[in-house]
Amino acid sequence: MATLTKMTTIEELRNTLESSEQKPLLLFKHSTRCPISAKAYKEVQAYLQDRPNEQIDYVWIDVIADRPISTQAAETLSTVHESPQVILVKEGAPVWHTSHFHITAEALKTQLDGI
Repeated sequence: MATLTKMTTIEELRNTLESSEQKPLLLFKHSTRCPISAKAYKEVQAYLQDRPNEQIDYVWIDVIADRPISTQAAETLSTVHESPQVILVKEGAPVWHTSHFHITAEALKTQLDGI
């Protein structure tokens, strides 16, 4: 079963983004203080429990505890920081992202099943 792996260092972020050259990556930026983010987290977990695409790595960043990593991710991927936010990365570049109430298990299934 696929699981979310928490990133806690800039080095982990760099390595994970480099690995997206071979294997797509879904990056979830999560605020542990926000009820909207809590709902998005439940949606991501629901997707992961219901036959997720095993060809993708799933990682998350705690945007409160690990703000520098979250900021670096936004800069490296040239995306506007949002929280909650999911970013699909293929070959080192973002190919899809969404945020807030648009993060649903169904939206993830639609975007990730064909990869």
